[in-house]
Amino acid sequence: MSPRLRRAAVRARAVVGLAFAQLRRSPGRTALTVLAVTLAVLSVTLLASLGVGVVETGENGLENAGRDIWVTSESIDPESSDTANPIVGAHGMSAEMTQRDDVSSASPIAMHELYVATDDDVVRTTAVGVHETHDGFGFEAGGGFETEMNHSDGNYSAADRPSEPTTEEIVLDPGTAESLGVSVGDTVSIGTSRQTARDNEFTVVGIASYYSQFLGTDVETVPLTDLQAVAGTTGTDRATFVTASVEDGADRDAVAADLDAAYPGYDVRTSDEQIGSMVEERPLVLASGATLVGLSLVGGVVLTVNLFALVAYQQRDELAALRAVGLSRWVLAGTIGVQGLVIGLIGGVVGLAATPLLTRGLNYLTETVVGFESLLRTPLEVYAVGLALAIVVGTVVALLTGWRAGRYARLEHLEA
Repeated sequence: MSPRLRRAAVRARAVVGLAFAQLRRSPGRTALTVLAVTLAVLSVTLLASLGVGVVETGENGLENAGRDIWVTSESIDPESSDTANPIVGAHGMSAEMTQRDDVSSASPIAMHELYVATDDDVVRTTAVGVHETHDGFGFEAGGGFETEMNHSDGNYSAADRPSEPTTEEIVLDPGTAESLGVSVGDTVSIGTSRQTARDNEFTVVGIASYYSQFLGTDVETVPLTDLQAVAGTTGTDRATFVTASVEDGADRDAVAADLDAAYPGYDVRTSDEQIGSMVEERPLVLASGATLVGLSLVGGVVLTVNLFALVAYQQRDELAALRAVGLSRWVLAGTIGVQGLVIGLIGGVVGLAATPLLTRGLNYLTETVVGFESLLRTPLEVYAVGLALAIVVGTVVALLTGWRAGRYARLEHLEA
């Protein structure tokens, strides 16, 4: 080994020895610093997990709906029942689309402002009308409903749909059910105004919050033809969406392009494009996920910077003494840097170990309170970012703060 390498090795051993000596000298401070790093890592992993979960919840919701094509028109505003249902003759359009060789099925979806009432109370809410519920609804109690929609002959007129509710079943959002004090098997009344809220009796067949993840509010699910009958739109056959599934082996993008040309007055999107559209139209529901991820990173870095700046400041007397006996600023910076590496490694491992435990607990809490299952999701990337923050950022910040602290390490700073 050359003399230069030998000196470097001796210097490195000295730096490591000094760093561990400092850590052993103040075990309380070391433990608190490790705890602080653990909290910084948890702030990243848990917030990032929430952000990932918010985004994936919306994506998985559309995937669970099992639809490949979404046809709509304007931006969706659940506060306005007119603009929320821009498609006229929705069942006829669905029948035409179903007759295509590359489309296996199509059906409309409508949204309306709704009042749900019991003998004692009335709640204003939003209703989604569908022909049937599907897998992925996540029922807290009860089940769903299924109604028949015949497209076999390719023709569908208003005469095919009753002007009065026939199925008379409803799936309530947990928040609405709690507000009204009802459960599965109870009867509620619905209408599109307070005056008509008690005109139509429906049986509660299930409790689920599936559609609330898209609209950010309590949403009830009603058979489509019943909802149109209650809202008085049977004649115009208004809907918010017409959704379609393509045949196995069909090119979804090509089918969407053909339908877009066939219906120039409407927007035709694939499910992936619909997710993007929902992000643009509902930034507080879906795009907030990206904000949470960004905040977790910024918050973790800021906390780590402040933490190791404080560590260096607390060792100012020791650093001044080492500087007084002739150690260079590089040695002082290395001493703090090694401490940052050790503390970051231990705190990072502890934080990552605690992440799945806390995630399960928070998921249980959100499922109990809000109704969302697995809202916090931790892919491997989340753990990688948390560990990188603890080790890489911690070590770099510790080196920089140690170097800066070496500038001010003077003999006059020693305690008398």
